[in-house]
Amino acid sequence: MVVVLLALLAGCGDDGGTPTAGHPGTSHHGTGHQHRHPTSSPGPSYSDWDVGAQPLPLRPDGYGEIRPTPEALRVRRLPTTDVLPPPADGRFHATIGPITPAIRDRMGKTWSPACPVALADLSYLTLTFRGFDGAAHTGELVVAASEAQGVVSVFRTLFAAGFPIEEMRLPTTADVEATPTGDGNNTSGLVCRATTGATSWSAHAYGLAIDLDPFDNPYHRGDLVLPELASAYLDRGWIRPGMVEPGSVAVRAFARIGWSWGGDWSSLKDYQHFSATGR
Repeated sequence: MVVVLLALLAGCGDDGGTPTAGHPGTSHHGTGHQHRHPTSSPGPSYSDWDVGAQPLPLRPDGYGEIRPTPEALRVRRLPTTDVLPPPADGRFHATIGPITPAIRDRMGKTWSPACPVALADLSYLTLTFRGFDGAAHTGELVVAASEAQGVVSVFRTLFAAGFPIEEMRLPTTADVEATPTGDGNNTSGLVCRATTGATSWSAHAYGLAIDLDPFDNPYHRGDLVLPELASAYLDRGWIRPGMVEPGSVAVRAFARIGWSWGGDWSSLKDYQHFSATGR
């Protein structure tokens, strides 16, 4: 039971060393809503891969079985499902607000009163992002209130640069409880979770970390790759849309607000992970 629970929560590392109990928003274990189909105009797409439709067998350590990247995902470019209405004018827009009762309900098991940050110290953001389909979409994040303005400035920069993001929606209980599928690509912030062994809290548990396009920027340590089907994206010399590179616009934009990048770590690589704490 413990191993399976850790598998459901396993994700990006926070200290540059030990992998941590992770966060379903990065879709290391699926999207929490299987059989996803676009509600926006699909635009150009390399495949019609059905994200979350194919559960993986579990490894002895509780993670999904690491498998080669399917051909359809080796150059990933899928349309975005619109959870929120896209901007009518196609331009960047952002809002910063409190965690309302409705937002709290949607967050489900990703936050509880036992978490190290109070709801009053968090902000709910809506942000315009450019999808892999080329269209403008409205995403949502929960982050520490102290970081909200800076995070908005980062995503304004990414939108202006045309950096593509496939999905940006709130992680929910469905994500926490999802069977590993290894093909998700959700950009997300807060999920209240502990590091491996539950000895310390992740930066995500404080709303001080964001995982950006996790499939295109996987976590890698030893034989562990998360998401489990993203091994093709360990080849960082083969540049594809959505990848974060050293010195790239994403790294520079986060650095400007004092956040660091997991791709710079030495004992492991967490290419998706940006944090205000350095963990």
